[in-house]
Amino acid sequence: MNYDVIIVGGGAAGFFTAINAAENSPNIKIAILERGKEVLSKVRISGGGRCNVTHAEFIPNELSKNYPRGEKELKGPFHNFMTGDTMDWFESRGVALKIEEDGRIFPVSDTSQTIINCFLSTAQKLNIDILKSHVVQNFTQNDGKWLVETNKGDFTAEKLMIATGSNTKIWKLLEQLGYQIIAAVPSLFTFNIKDERIKNLPGVATQAQVKVKNTKLSNIGPLLITHWGMSGPAILKLSAWGAIVLNALQYQFEILVNWLPDYSQQEVFEELIAIKNNTPKQQPKTYAQFNLPKRLWQNLVEASAIENDMRWADISKQQLKELSEQLTQATFSVTGKSTFKEEFVTAGGVDLKDVNFKTFESKKHKNLYFAGEVLNIDAITGGFNFQNAWTGAFIAANAITSN
Repeated sequence: MNYDVIIVGGGAAGFFTAINAAENSPNIKIAILERGKEVLSKVRISGGGRCNVTHAEFIPNELSKNYPRGEKELKGPFHNFMTGDTMDWFESRGVALKIEEDGRIFPVSDTSQTIINCFLSTAQKLNIDILKSHVVQNFTQNDGKWLVETNKGDFTAEKLMIATGSNTKIWKLLEQLGYQIIAAVPSLFTFNIKDERIKNLPGVATQAQVKVKNTKLSNIGPLLITHWGMSGPAILKLSAWGAIVLNALQYQFEILVNWLPDYSQQEVFEELIAIKNNTPKQQPKTYAQFNLPKRLWQNLVEASAIENDMRWADISKQQLKELSEQLTQATFSVTGKSTFKEEFVTAGGVDLKDVNFKTFESKKHKNLYFAGEVLNIDAITGGFNFQNAWTGAFIAANAITSN
């Protein structure tokens, strides 16, 4: 069957490309090829089933800083289509959006089905063919046209968009066409840690600085203690920026946690001496200091060999030094990783050097386009990965229909 445009991948980037291209050129014939029985499955589970559409960062250069891989390349595209444009796009199609306190943007309905319904109904109105259970086996360019071979027959098109996310089979086909594929490694994951100091503290959260020993990796932000270890923005951002390094370490490494990121160890030591002098009769475990969660404070006091019945007056300078270290330089051993919620983000994909980011067209093959996580672009949590998909797809759709 012949089409003007074939889009491989029935996810966010694929639908966004198809809809924008069809709206630009109403008579264009477009097909979306999806290997699964359902489309938009990642949209469905994103944001805990609410679909974190994008993030409330409206300055392009600041928005791009949320991408460990792709920051430089996305600056230009974000000047053409970014957060405000995304919000206008959905709201003009009947999807009301809201900005939450942490900057994440969701549909007012609080269900990803609202986004899915928007895509499906709009695609139907525009006569876009959605072909499910079509597994792409190969694609080649002959005489200026693309031949796409699937398990259910062959298709031809003038233009081809690859929007398959982290699909290793598609990456292998691209390698055969001469593209360099950056090996995929997990990004955006939590740390598995078994340690008595946090064993009974799941749900406790506080601001902290986390450093990976023997690397340059460091981040400050909210840290959440979980049943399996540590999570929260401080950990997730570290995992994203450190995806390649931590993979090389096979997720076995040590971290230093400063539970008081505004203090140095010496400053904390001096503060502890002042507390000892001012409240000599109090027991350290009774009152948490430095506004730390009480149970965390008590565990750190215990880890400093300070007994329950001891008063501040009884504590030696050595014990105060040990406590200051636990508060500012606590070492924890990481023994693995866990996926963040149901969402699985990877670093890796088509080398960005092979893509023209003014059009998202391949530099190697005319009329071949890429959008979304098929490229070596990934972001921290908060709607940024979707924004990359919307931006690339919108710009590619304009390029596809402009010639």
